[in-house]
Amino acid sequence: MSRFLNELDAKNLLSEYGVPMAKSRVAASKEEAVGIARELEFPIVMKILSADIQHKTEAGCVFLGVEKEEVEEKYAQILENAKAYKADAAIDGVLIQEMAAEGLEVIVGMKKDPQFGPVIMTGSGGIYVEVFKDIALRLLPVDRKEAVKMIKETKLYQIITGARGTEYDMDALADCLLKVSELVGNQPSIEELDINPLFLYEKGKGAKGVDALIKITEEK
Repeated sequence: MSRFLNELDAKNLLSEYGVPMAKSRVAASKEEAVGIARELEFPIVMKILSADIQHKTEAGCVFLGVEKEEVEEKYAQILENAKAYKADAAIDGVLIQEMAAEGLEVIVGMKKDPQFGPVIMTGSGGIYVEVFKDIALRLLPVDRKEAVKMIKETKLYQIITGARGTEYDMDALADCLLKVSELVGNQPSIEELDINPLFLYEKGKGAKGVDALIKITEEK
C-alpha cells in the first residue's frame, strides 16, 4: 500500500538530509495563521496541507504574495476551496510559508522503476516541466561526477552557465542531487519524490525548494 506524505512532512524529511527548503509551518486556526505569518517576512505563501490534495493550485488552495491584512481571509478561502475540490480530503491545516526569492526553476525528482529500481532525474522545472521534457536520468546512487554529467546533458545547463547573462549555482544543484540520492538510499520506502520548483540562485548563492512531494510504501 502506498500513500503521499503531506507537504510539510515531505519538506521536513528533505531538510533532515540537507536539501534547502523554504521555511514552512502549519496553522490549525486563523489566529495561529496570523501568529505564524507575523514571524515570517511579508508577503507570504499560504496553501492547503493535505496528502489527499496533490494539485493544490488546481484546487484553488494556493495563494502567493499574501499580505498581513489578507491572512484570515485567505485561510478561510483555502479551506472552503479544499472542501469544494475534494469533500472527503483529510486536512492537516494550512501551510504558512516564506515567499522565497524567485530563481531559475529546476526540478529534482526520483521514481522507482519496476525493473531497474530508483531513478533520479533533474532538468528544467516549473509548471511546464511536462511540456519541455528537458530532463536527465540516472540509476541511483550517484556521485558528484555523475550528478554534474546529468546537469550537463540538459538544455538547462546552457542557462546555468550564463546563456542569458546570469551564471547560476550548479554546485548547489549537484549537492541537492547527492542529498536526494543519500535520502533514497537510506529510506527504501520512498517510491516517488519531486522537488518542483527548486529555485536555483546566482553562482555562490545556493538553491531553495518551494514545493515537495514524497510517496512512500507502507508496510501491511
